[in-house]
Parts: sequence; structure tokens; C-alpha cells
Amino acid sequence: MAGDSRFAIYAAAAGNLAIAASKFAAFIFTGSSAMLTEAVHSLVDTGNQGLLLLGLRRAAKPPDDGHPFGHGMELYFWGFVVALMIFALGGAFSIYEGFLKIMNPEPLTKPWINFLVLGVAIGFESASFAVAWRESRRRNPGAQMLSAVRNSKDPSLFAVLLEDCAALIGLTMALVGVGAAVMLDLPWADGAASVGIGLLLVAVAAFMANETRSLLTGEAALPSVVADIRRILSADPRVVEVIEVLSLHLGPQEILVGVTIDFDDDLRGGEIERAAQELSEQLRLEHPEITRLFLRPGEAATRAS
Repeated sequence: MAGDSRFAIYAAAAGNLAIAASKFAAFIFTGSSAMLTEAVHSLVDTGNQGLLLLGLRRAAKPPDDGHPFGHGMELYFWGFVVALMIFALGGAFSIYEGFLKIMNPEPLTKPWINFLVLGVAIGFESASFAVAWRESRRRNPGAQMLSAVRNSKDPSLFAVLLEDCAALIGLTMALVGVGAAVMLDLPWADGAASVGIGLLLVAVAAFMANETRSLLTGEAALPSVVADIRRILSADPRVVEVIEVLSLHLGPQEILVGVTIDFDDDLRGGEIERAAQELSEQLRLEHPEITRLFLRPGEAATRAS
């Protein structure tokens, strides 16, 4: 899974780096505010993908005495940092630059360069988005994009997906802004496009920050996974009732599960131990992402009373 995420990140980083260089060149030749903000946007995205790769590398470190459950949550931290980078370096700068251009509009020179670069950038970003979307669909078959992002526990994937989606929308805004500035003789439209791109990035950053915040503060496994755990345990004839199922994501593909089960009273101590071991093996077999499992016998409240 991590390898698939890395491929999507490398594809996005390579495309963004090339696009950023071309956008900066276009800004130098044309003076377009929208091109400058788009160039900064692509440069920030490239840096963000570097941070996500760093997060994946650190999250892969094995458990140790200081982190007995592993380092998987490091990826959530770096995902949150990426959201802050998009907000501060992408969104805020774009809005600021756009307002400056609106207040002091200037006609664009050599606008054909802008159109050429924007067209090439849309092609690169579309290819990068297709790679990330293909991996997202593989993990969440049939899910719409928003549902796939909300259900995903992997910031290294949904961050790339959101960044590429925002980039495509931002490029369209820049295209409209440059087009209006040139064809309708509205120099301020270029700055308005920059403001629009900035507001888009702020919205994406806020959404990403909220998703990673939830993961950082201890997000449970998907309801479908918890329901399947209950189904597997309840199907065993030795189980009277599944009293409680607690879960926590330690990483995108690492789940800690704590289960309290009311076993049949006729079972002896050794039989309960055997049942607990067999149920644990079955759960891990059907859900390999359960890397830590704590199963303890208990008694349902109705029986205890």
C-alpha cells in the first residue's frame, strides 16, 4: 500500500516541479499575477510531496521502547504540516498577490506564453490526478471522490488527490483570468484569478487540516470494519455476546482493536484461552490491517444483573 502511495507522490512531485519552472518562466516574460500564484502553488505542492515522503519513511520505522505501537501516526503529523503549508505559503500568498494586482492592474505582455504554459500544466496535472484517483478507486471501489477522501486513513494519498484537484481548478481559474485580461481588456481579472486561487487553497487546507486532525486525535476504524469484527466474533458458537469493540488507527494500514466478549459459561479456562486465540487468528486473517489486538472475556450487563 505504501509503495502505491509513493508512486502517486513521485508522479505528482515530478509533474509539479516541471510545471513550477514553466510557470515562473511565464511570469517573468508576461508579468501575470495568476501565473506567479500558480507557480508558487506548484512549488508548494512539490515541497509538500517531499514532506509526505518523509512522513512515509518515518512512519515505516519499527516499534521501539519509546513507541511500542510503532511510528505510523507520524504520517498524520506530516499530513497536518502539509495542510499548514498549503494555507500559509499557497493560499495566503495568492490572495495577497491578487489584491496587489487588482489595486495596480497592468496589461499582460506576450499572453500566448501564459496560454501555452497553462495548457501544458493542465495536461501534467491531469495525468498526476489520474494516478492518484486510480489508486484511490482501488482502495475504495465505487466511492465518490469526497467519500473516498473522508474514508481514507492515508494522508499521503488523499493529500495528493486534493492537491491535484485544486491544481486543476486553479489552472482553470488562471486560464479564465488571463483570458479576460487579454481578450476583454480587463487587467484586474488576472489579479481576481489569483484571489480565487488563494481562496480555493485556503478551503483545501482547512479540509485537509480537519481530516488529519481527526486522525491525529485517535480516529476509529471505519464502521464497516467494526461491524465485520462484530459479525465474525458473534458467529462463533462459543460467544454469547460481543460487549464492546474499540478501535484506533495507528497508521493508514495499522489498526489497534480492543474487544470485550461474553463467552459461554460452560467453557473452562483452557477452552476460553483457545477460543480467544482462534478468534484472534481469524480476525487477523480477514483483516490484516489489525496489527494489535487485545481480547478479554467479560460478562454482559444483562447477565451480571
